[in-house]
Amino acid sequence: MAGRCSTIGAVTPTRIRSEPVSLLTTSTIGVEALDSADCDPALARRMLCDIARSNRWLGGARAARRGLMHLLDPADQGRTLTLLDVGTGAGDLPRALERWSAKRGVVIRSLGVELIPAAARLAHASGMPVMLGDGGALPLADRSVDLVLASQFAHHLDDAGAVALMRECARVARRGVIIADLRPSRAAAWGYRAVAPLLRLHPVTVADGIVSLARGRDAAALMTLAHRAGAANVHTATLPCARVVLAWRSST
Repeated sequence: MAGRCSTIGAVTPTRIRSEPVSLLTTSTIGVEALDSADCDPALARRMLCDIARSNRWLGGARAARRGLMHLLDPADQGRTLTLLDVGTGAGDLPRALERWSAKRGVVIRSLGVELIPAAARLAHASGMPVMLGDGGALPLADRSVDLVLASQFAHHLDDAGAVALMRECARVARRGVIIADLRPSRAAAWGYRAVAPLLRLHPVTVADGIVSLARGRDAAALMTLAHRAGAANVHTATLPCARVVLAWRSST
């Protein structure tokens, strides 16, 4: 794995941990199985495949696309851009963005960072270059990728942890940052329970999803944290299925 993950275009990893430990402080609301790198590997793989299906059918991919749309320029047609996905999970969202962008004449080359070894192996098996690392100290040099995505990550963190994550994402991004996450919604929680059998979701995935929604923040709260992280001119969008997305361009 190390050989495939050493570089991607102009990306040069600078800090790689073989046994990563999170430097980010976790939300005090509830507990999720995927909060920790010590999550049982078999359970982690099952849950991440569940989350990939949820992203496809319940708005996760749409939220990531919405953020990407805000950061692409007309002049990008025919160009190649690099994208770092922080907490990549199964690697489904970067792959979805690659397919969507290719139809619009933009090539995206993706790289993932994961704290959970089982998740890194799952994404790597799909052909995604992945490094083990932490969102609080990304193993990349300053401004080493064009775009940085962190999807459904911020709700795992308390406010200080979310600010630290956003600051790190901004540090390595040449073009801009996308934060896609969940917002609190009782209706979405009930709906998630209802569709879980149709999507064949594991009971722990469902339980974690309910906690995730309780931990979520609305667009205004996320924007406040982004400003604390130094972001300016933050674009926000509130989407169906309790999704919220922020995007902003790196300062020049």
